[in-house]
Amino acid sequence: MQTTRVLILAAAFPLFAAAQPAKHTGTPHRMTAKEIHNSAIIVDTHADTTQRLLDENFDMANPPAGDYGHVDFAKAAAGNLGAEFFSIWVEPEKFKGHYARRTLDLIDSVYEQAARNPSRMMIAYSVADIRRARAGPHKRLAALMGIEGGHSIENDIHLLRDYYRLGVRYMTLTWSNTNEWGDSSGDIDNPNVAHHDGLTEFGKDVVREMNRLGMMVDISHVADKTFFDAISVTQAPVIASHSSARALTNHPRNMTDEMLRAVTKNGGVVMVNFFSAFVDENFRKAWDAQAPERNRAVEEAVNAWKQQHPGGEPPYNIDEKVQHEWGMKIPRPPLSSLIDHIDHIAKVAGMDHVGLGSDFDGVSYLTPEGIDSAADLPKISQALAARGYSANDIHKILGGNLLRVLSQVEATAHRLQARQVRDGHAEAGTSPASVRRHAAGGQ
Repeated sequence: MQTTRVLILAAAFPLFAAAQPAKHTGTPHRMTAKEIHNSAIIVDTHADTTQRLLDENFDMANPPAGDYGHVDFAKAAAGNLGAEFFSIWVEPEKFKGHYARRTLDLIDSVYEQAARNPSRMMIAYSVADIRRARAGPHKRLAALMGIEGGHSIENDIHLLRDYYRLGVRYMTLTWSNTNEWGDSSGDIDNPNVAHHDGLTEFGKDVVREMNRLGMMVDISHVADKTFFDAISVTQAPVIASHSSARALTNHPRNMTDEMLRAVTKNGGVVMVNFFSAFVDENFRKAWDAQAPERNRAVEEAVNAWKQQHPGGEPPYNIDEKVQHEWGMKIPRPPLSSLIDHIDHIAKVAGMDHVGLGSDFDGVSYLTPEGIDSAADLPKISQALAARGYSANDIHKILGGNLLRVLSQVEATAHRLQARQVRDGHAEAGTSPASVRRHAAGGQ
């Protein structure tokens, strides 16, 4: 990974109002792009910085000289980044049999970073927490978490609840791998992978339980049928945490116009991914064309490392470094390519349904020209203002839309939990049928 439009607007109003600049008196003042940007609560729904926190013991307060990363405290402050969803991604082959352990280690790394830097980072669990982190003169980065790939729950609804209690506020139903209960866009054309025609009944139970908990359903990475199954089941708005528009860049990770319109039916939001192969068709074609050579280069790099370190486990970022080297052989697209995707989604889905999901620290420097880190986020506001977007619309894109969705997801959870208590029903997902499906591996 229905509420009426009147209720949506009523719920959203306090969120947008808090993000508005102070009213000016006297001579009318037209806000500059910089003022618009700095008066917003900026929310990015996807950064892979978490792998660095755990595997490199990366300290966001003290990055090494010349650090290549996209996100640290100084860069976040320079870009006025208000809230970051740290991706909890478990590589499915490397950690097979240990998904939950790796998931918990990654979650712990985010907590440890906040504990080391309490004046600069605060773990957030709600919209209210995000606002609290950004209040006052010394704004802290609000840190939230999203699990990238449903295999992390190991087909166990109880683990899903545990992750929510630890602060996970969205889960991508699949990563690039089809799991036991949901099909992925990453392998949907692979005849060697067993598929489910979307979501299994257990997969639909997972969506229902996410609604009940207050965890956003994220549909980035999922196969198209999985997307429509999720839309048909969910009672709360869904998000695409880091996906762009397929009409502009023909990649299966992107969303068709039909999907963009479907997201609006329950008030969801599509967060635009910054990866050049997702926002520029020329880059995508060149990236796909070099894939055979690039993959061979990755394999050679891994084998060379193993020869030099017999019995050792290659570091996770060998692949990333090789991908970066090959990607840099392709000309970076202009910033306008990224803005075009925001523009397209705003026109097809509506202004209330688009946001930012950078994929920072997950795509190396393979981003459009000018976007080299979180410090460059003001360039997006400047480009949007140059295209005629109003201050209110820019605030929505930068974070207001996501805050509205998270608020609605929280409200849906409160409603479902209250009904459960009122009706005396057992917890969702623990019915005999659900237990049987869990025992059968999610089928």
